This record gives sequence, C-alpha cells and structure tokens, in this order.
Amino acid sequence: MSTRKRIGVLISGRGSNMSSLIEACIIPEYPAEITIVISNDPSAPGLDIAAQSGITTRSIDHKQYPSREAFEADLDAALKEAGVDLICNAGFMRLLTNGFVEGWRDRQLNIHPSLLPAFKGLHTHERAIEAGVRISGCTVHYVRTQMDAGPIIAQAAVPVLPDDSADDLAARVLEAEHKLYPLALEMVASGKATVEGERVVFNEKPKAHGAYIAPWFDVN
Repeated sequence: MSTRKRIGVLISGRGSNMSSLIEACIIPEYPAEITIVISNDPSAPGLDIAAQSGITTRSIDHKQYPSREAFEADLDAALKEAGVDLICNAGFMRLLTNGFVEGWRDRQLNIHPSLLPAFKGLHTHERAIEAGVRISGCTVHYVRTQMDAGPIIAQAAVPVLPDDSADDLAARVLEAEHKLYPLALEMVASGKATVEGERVVFNEKPKAHGAYIAPWFDVN
C-alpha cells in the first residue's frame, strides 16, 4: 500500500510550478503524488498540462459564486473527494478566507517570489530592484490567513544584477522556484519538516541540491 502523500494543486494560470511538482512526483521514491489539479479559471493553460500528464483536473470558476465562502465550500469538497492530504498553491491567485485556511492548517503550502517577509504581495521584482537589494529569491511557506505569511519551510537566494530588468530577475527567480518547491514538498511529505507553533522544525538536515537549496544555504 502506498504511503505517498496525496497532493491537490491549486492554479490560476500556466502552472509552471505545478509542472515542476509533476516531474518530481514521477520519481518512484518521491513521497508525494498529485491526485488532482484545480483551477479557479476554466481557461488556465495548466489544466491541459496536468491532463496530458494523466492527472485529474477540475475547474471551479470563482466568478460563478455569490461569495468567497460558497466558492471555497466547493473547493474544499473537491479536495476532500480526491482524498487530498496536502495542498500546494502554484500560482493560485485567490485570497482564501480564515475558515478555509484554518480547515487546512499546516496542510497547505504556497510559493512566493521573494525572500519573505520582504516584498509580500504583487510586483515583487520591480519593488526589489527599486529598493536596491543585492539578493532576492523565493520562499515556500505554510499558508496563513494573512497574505504571504506563515511558517517558512525553505528559501532560495539569487543575485540581483546591476542591469536587471524586472523580467530578467523574474526569470532567474522562477528557475529557482522550480527547484525549490519540489524540495520543500519532499521535506513536508516525508515528515522531515514539521510545524511547531509558527516555526518549521527539521527532523533531518536537508541537503543543498545545486541551484535550489535547503533553508540555510546560499546560492552563488
């Protein structure tokens, strides 16, 4: 009997981070498998990508619901019907209510394109360049009701180069995201990373893997 954690991935668009998780889950020893991909946008290209990989997909159009709570009730039901153990937000562009977040507390992950708690929200790369930071990156964290908040699982750092445009930096960070998210999910799904209070503790020291990193390693 499989002991792999069953993952539900939430997307709103192309799902590039979803694709990196799909690739990781192909590995037999990986401790997770994606059982469903759900989008709040029926036209999201990521739905086709997931379907081509043989993964069950579902669109739940938030625009068809009178309230966030009504939308989230169907989202919650779809995840539970699929037997989901953990949720991975992968470019899911909806803020979730406290009721949904608490219902999946410590079982929902998100990836954000900055080194949290810096540059929460949108336009992270433009803001990083404007602020003159020398290092940016990405963060995988547990979801809390507050936007881009929650216990940090792993972070990857990338340089901000003098001539970078926002698009240049975004491409460099996205490459790191695609490597970091599978590492973070592996740590959570295997039980190597757990939550105590509002901090993540590690039962086994993670290893650095090239350009993507364990929580306390830097990237050159």
